[in-house]
Amino acid sequence: MEGNPNRAVSRREFVKAAVAIGGVSALSACLDHEQTPNLPNGPDPATLPKRQHSWNSSLATDKYGNHVPPKHRVLLHLKYTNDGQPTANDRTLVERTLRTLDRAYPRSHEGLLFTVSYSPAYFDRFDDSLPESVDLPNPKALASFEDPKLDRPDAVIHLASDYGSVVLAAEEALFGEKDVLNGVEMQTTLSSVFETVDRRTGFVGKGLPASNQDVNGIPDSEPVPEDSPLYMGFKSSFTKNQASEDRVTIQNGPFAGGSTQHISTIRLHLQQWYEQDSRYHRVATMFCPVHAEKELVEGTGENLGNSSKLSDCPAHTKEHAREYGVVGHSQKSARARENDSPIILRRDFDSTDDETAKLHFVSLQRAIGDFVKTREAMNGSDVSSQAAVGQRTNNGILQYMNVTHRGNYLLPPRGRRALPTATPE
Repeated sequence: MEGNPNRAVSRREFVKAAVAIGGVSALSACLDHEQTPNLPNGPDPATLPKRQHSWNSSLATDKYGNHVPPKHRVLLHLKYTNDGQPTANDRTLVERTLRTLDRAYPRSHEGLLFTVSYSPAYFDRFDDSLPESVDLPNPKALASFEDPKLDRPDAVIHLASDYGSVVLAAEEALFGEKDVLNGVEMQTTLSSVFETVDRRTGFVGKGLPASNQDVNGIPDSEPVPEDSPLYMGFKSSFTKNQASEDRVTIQNGPFAGGSTQHISTIRLHLQQWYEQDSRYHRVATMFCPVHAEKELVEGTGENLGNSSKLSDCPAHTKEHAREYGVVGHSQKSARARENDSPIILRRDFDSTDDETAKLHFVSLQRAIGDFVKTREAMNGSDVSSQAAVGQRTNNGILQYMNVTHRGNYLLPPRGRRALPTATPE
């Protein structure tokens, strides 16, 4: 795609580019360009919560009480470089390195939040199977119309901060390219235990998608609203549309306090979305046709407060398909709720990896089966078989997305985050 040669590069675009490129030179440029505050060091690691995924209490909130996700992200897909099962020495080295990261920055959106998770392929190296309390199948395609690459790295580290320089510095320190991290000496690194086999980057938050829309998949007219936190022009992180951290936490067994994680990469195709579809159609397919008819969504949906205000839309999905010839993404997904509450917690973000508009969909849930259930509801196959709604056309936002990668992971409790065995007991 040809960009506008006269368009000035904004600070937000520059920081995004630096995070995407990575490396020491990108970190240096990011530090020069980004107004990073003087951050204190982090707390004693022994005082941190048992759950790696307990981020909510460390996030900012908006005036409606919605958690505001960290702006800059990196997903490091890692391969364990040694043969066989991890050794006690390797396990100690990994934990020492992660504890240094804990100490270097405050555990907050302005400092650093991170998790370490492990794939089914990693656990295949052990003679024993994972306990029954952990639902972690191998990844697979979850719709008849998708053919994703199935990711099987040994581990994934998810780094998140409002400051791109913090994310880049943490990554460099983890692998020995930076000796001191925010004044804390890195006495060990992961470089002798892991190698990076894939690196995915991105961003989320008001202004970032608009500042970084000169990519394949988005029209040259620069249609993404300036105040949108995501490429598709609508807010999504409503608190009442998210499972609680309690709901996604494994309750029993040696991995109690952990969670499971699904990561998919989705390529976005937004030419028709912005160039041909009306505002009415975008609201109807993102939320619900009743929302479009009653004009309930203003702008990006900020006016909706802390929920998407679906009310009884999910219960009338098939009726809406017949009456309006369209169903909404949110109303379909909401059918997977239990006791009127969601069962997955989204921590996804947009991306320009490979100069293409993408969404890295990061989902936490107690069991991978919860994600599968939610995805099946989102597919709307039952709707397309009974109404004038296509398998993908007018069936939520499916026609604007192509899933290219899927991976499943166990996110252990903090005490077992360093190369865990399949049966830690």
